[in-house]
Amino acid sequence: MADSQQQLDIPASEQIGPTGRPLVEFPEPAPLDEHGPARIIAMVNQKGGVGKTTSTINLGAALAAYGRRVLLVDFDPQGALSVGLGLNPHDLELSVYNVLMQSRLDPHEVIATTAVDNIDVLPANIDLSAAEVQLVGEVAREQVLARALAKVADEYDVILIDCQPSLGLLTVNALTASHGVIIPLETEFFALRGVALLVETIEKVQDRLNPGLQIDGILATMFDGRTLHAREVIARVVEAFGDRVFDTVINRTVKFPDASVAAEPITSYAPTHPGAEAYRRLARELISRGGAP
Repeated sequence: MADSQQQLDIPASEQIGPTGRPLVEFPEPAPLDEHGPARIIAMVNQKGGVGKTTSTINLGAALAAYGRRVLLVDFDPQGALSVGLGLNPHDLELSVYNVLMQSRLDPHEVIATTAVDNIDVLPANIDLSAAEVQLVGEVAREQVLARALAKVADEYDVILIDCQPSLGLLTVNALTASHGVIIPLETEFFALRGVALLVETIEKVQDRLNPGLQIDGILATMFDGRTLHAREVIARVVEAFGDRVFDTVINRTVKFPDASVAAEPITSYAPTHPGAEAYRRLARELISRGGAP
């Protein structure tokens, strides 16, 4: 208790954050005079359960609260992002699958509004699992999503793509369509092992399909500062990736699954909770880094 009180008494600029670096205060972003074209960001990790969907929803909500127009793309056949925003994947007549497979379909016919101001969603359901096989025979198969999003990009400031836990053709489509990548990384040793393979895949996409793609940052999630293991993992991530690691760290808390059950972002479900502030801080950091307008 005394240690935490001492930490509180130290000016923020001199405090050491969970990444082992001095805490940085990121300014509240200025409002935008106009909207679009969007910066497209893929949320990618081939390991499941690392917080991709939670981070997509809550980062999107935090950016929206700062006046950014946001489109969330559910690119996982499980449809967890769609469910987390109050949609029932089983009731969808049209989904992102149709946008991919029917080139003449206007994405506006599929995009749904949400209960969160400034957030729309391009939903998904199990149909999307067939796209991986069906796209194999398509011309320029890696660029199908990019062509679809180009039709709506001018209407949004940020488009976040929630990818499935895989490095298959759908994820390559997301990387090809994107300007940046955020890698959510659970602060656990086995999660760390897969990052090198993911970075290798990103570099291949940069080399062959999308030279403008960049890694916006690695986001440490499910962090429990009470455990030596979590602190050691985050230290190794910072040692390996340096400034690519976001200063903002997302702590483990039951409030995230509670908010998911309520089908709303934590920023509205529990706006004063530290988890909500963490995603607002992440939004400010992303904008400060130039990763979002």
